[in-house]
Amino acid sequence: MKQLRAEVAKTSRHLHAAGWVANHDGNVTARDGARLVATPTATSKRDVVAERLIEVDGKGAVIGSGKVFGEIGLHLVIYERRPDVGAVVHAHPPNATAIASSRQNPIELPFIAEALVSLGPKIPKLAYAQPGEPAKAALAPWCELVDAVLLGNHGVIAWGKDCETALLRLELVEHLAKIAIAAAAIGGVEPLPASAIQPLLAARAKAGIGRAADRAVETAAQLLGTAPTIAPVVACAPAPHSSVPTIPPGGAKLSDVVREEIVRALRGS
Repeated sequence: MKQLRAEVAKTSRHLHAAGWVANHDGNVTARDGARLVATPTATSKRDVVAERLIEVDGKGAVIGSGKVFGEIGLHLVIYERRPDVGAVVHAHPPNATAIASSRQNPIELPFIAEALVSLGPKIPKLAYAQPGEPAKAALAPWCELVDAVLLGNHGVIAWGKDCETALLRLELVEHLAKIAIAAAAIGGVEPLPASAIQPLLAARAKAGIGRAADRAVETAAQLLGTAPTIAPVVACAPAPHSSVPTIPPGGAKLSDVVREEIVRALRGS
């Protein structure tokens, strides 16, 4: 527990040093079995030290002394749905929060290969939700699918196996946001070419970086919300009386069909 406390405190101070929080913004938790180590409420992340951290149980109740921050529910909903997650980091990095507070999301689809492997084929921007149960309900469906989200009119929350991984994911979201905002002056970012998507999804699935990544290929269509309504059928003979599209022998490989569908989904067609 001593090491975990040190990591949470270090992560908290990094958020302040990077300019990603102000006032009492942001929060960090890490899991040790059934307990969470958490940053205290109403405290600048600049001033957090291991001795000032609090502990809470799986329902968010404080163990011992101290007061937990109001957004603990967001952390708990992630831990409930992701047994592989050991830490959650929430902050308000300026560029990503600007996008979270705008009408567009230029970082939703990947435009850098490394980012697709690290974060997946989508960085969703959730609609604004009131703190408490509405915010938890908005976040819950994404916990198994991604490792970071933009919280509408709020900020960024990211998670991973430990504090370092969660922090790096939040850092990458902010980096992508900074690039996208800079690129807006010259026409905006251009998504990765379609031919790159499937190999990068496969690389993400093999990287061993968490449950969402492990299932990257299988959940791509679900993640993008554009699974085809009629699936192509690979047949050995024509089916002239069938309304289902068929592919004649030698017409295409199944892997090509799957790739085309993923590309179509990514393009939103």
